[in-house]
Amino acid sequence: MPRQIGQSVMLREYRRDDLPWIRQWVNDPNIVGHLSDIFLYPHALESTEAFLEAMLEGNPDSRGFVIADTATETYIGQVNLDSIDWKNRVGRIGIVIGSTEHMGRGYGTEAMKLLIDFAFSEMNLNRLELEVYDFNERAIRSYLKCGFKEEGRLRERIYKNGRYRDVLQMGLLKSDWKTERAEKLV
Repeated sequence: MPRQIGQSVMLREYRRDDLPWIRQWVNDPNIVGHLSDIFLYPHALESTEAFLEAMLEGNPDSRGFVIADTATETYIGQVNLDSIDWKNRVGRIGIVIGSTEHMGRGYGTEAMKLLIDFAFSEMNLNRLELEVYDFNERAIRSYLKCGFKEEGRLRERIYKNGRYRDVLQMGLLKSDWKTERAEKLV
């Protein structure tokens, strides 16, 4: 996969030397509290190594990218297309910024825009989708900025921090992406 280069971040391949960076956030409650329940329990080193090895080997139904600093290529986070449905041209996105010091700086939004451009223009996907918890306001703002629309709400779908919370389902169509790009050129 060719690297996708932005102003502040690039999307690059996973490397074995990304392991310490991933280990820094994978058990950090400030990071994983906004992620899926696969992070409900602590992750052993072997689990993280197995994930990284899978990303290095590749999978025809997913594509993974490290979000890295453009100048230094240092790991900031990761954004993955999981469960790609090649027949229907749909990809499911998961993203994480791996440290609180990198949050709120626009890195996630820039990385998402790079991934969206790549998914629609190079992979020829027609639809991108994701799920986000209703309390993750920063992520929701970022996804809306990238063109995603709320398509559904699973009421009280998850139990987090002592209460039931909603899960928002969001999607972005290639046709909407094309229209937005055309409007920016005018």
